[in-house]
Parts: sequence; structure tokens; C-alpha cells
Amino acid sequence: MNIHATTVVGVLKDGKGALGSDGQMTQGATILKHSTTKVRRLHGGKVLVGFAGATADAMTLLEKFEEKLQAHSGKLERAAVELAKDWRTDKYLRRLEAMLAVISPEKALIISGTGDVIEPEDGIVAIGSGGMYALAAARGMMKYSDLDAKTVVTESLKIAADICIYTNSNIKVEEV
Repeated sequence: MNIHATTVVGVLKDGKGALGSDGQMTQGATILKHSTTKVRRLHGGKVLVGFAGATADAMTLLEKFEEKLQAHSGKLERAAVELAKDWRTDKYLRRLEAMLAVISPEKALIISGTGDVIEPEDGIVAIGSGGMYALAAARGMMKYSDLDAKTVVTESLKIAADICIYTNSNIKVEEV
């Protein structure tokens, strides 16, 4: 699944997690909105989830993920695997076109509709059209600087906004 038209990046560092996104909403080559919120707090604010893809599809997945977190007592990996299984096998859910980036203070995950639950080795997650630019920037900052998680996410999004036409500089970052 190749999701474009947004950038979401998250980082784990020093016992904290930060997740942020740009604010641009597009339809094809047209910008519809400059200040969309693509990061949500779930499970009493302990988990951050960002999305890329169709907004209505992502909202449906956020609701389902919240249900899974509650059903599995906040166990992030278990909830993610259960969501991915449902997403892949359920007749309705499997048509949803979105990806989720998830951050808690301990875990960073990417969840896709193909059944993938990916926990990156370096604690950095990135999705969307500018995701790989933000990922590269975050990896460099994590390796060669002492910046905190929130600053790494913010600066990575700024770099992606300078490169990706589907990413703007209206950045919103949350921290747990």
C-alpha cells in the first residue's frame, strides 16, 4: 500500500515518545486544507497514533484500535496485532486505505492493512509521502545530536516539508 499526501514521524528517546505530522490535506494535486490534525491521543493519552491515507478510513481504524487497546488492557503490541488481523481479514475493514504510526513511551509501531505490525529497531516510525524524508532526517539527528524526541520530530518534519510537495510546514507534535 503506497499512501501519499501526508507526513507522520515518531521517535522514542530517553523514555519519551513524540509523534507529529504536517497539516496539509490534499485531493490529487489540490490542497484542500492547511491545518488538519493527523495525530490523536488514545488510551487515556498514553498512546499517540498518527495516520496517513483516507481520513474517514483512518478514523474508522483509530476507533477500532482504541477498542483493541481497551480489550487488551493497554497492551500495545497485542492490540496492534489484533487490529492488523481484523484489518486484513474483515470484509469491510480490508478495503480501508490508511496506515497508522503508533508511539508510546516504550514502543514505536507501524500498522498497515496488509497485516504488517512493524517495530523499527531504531525507535523511529514514519509514514506518508514525506515519511522517508522525515525518517532519514530523524535517523541523522538521533545519531549525531543530543536533541530530545519532540525536537527531532519537529525538525524532521520541517526537512520533509522542504522536500515533499504533499507536506506543509504547519507542524503539530505531541509527546508522551
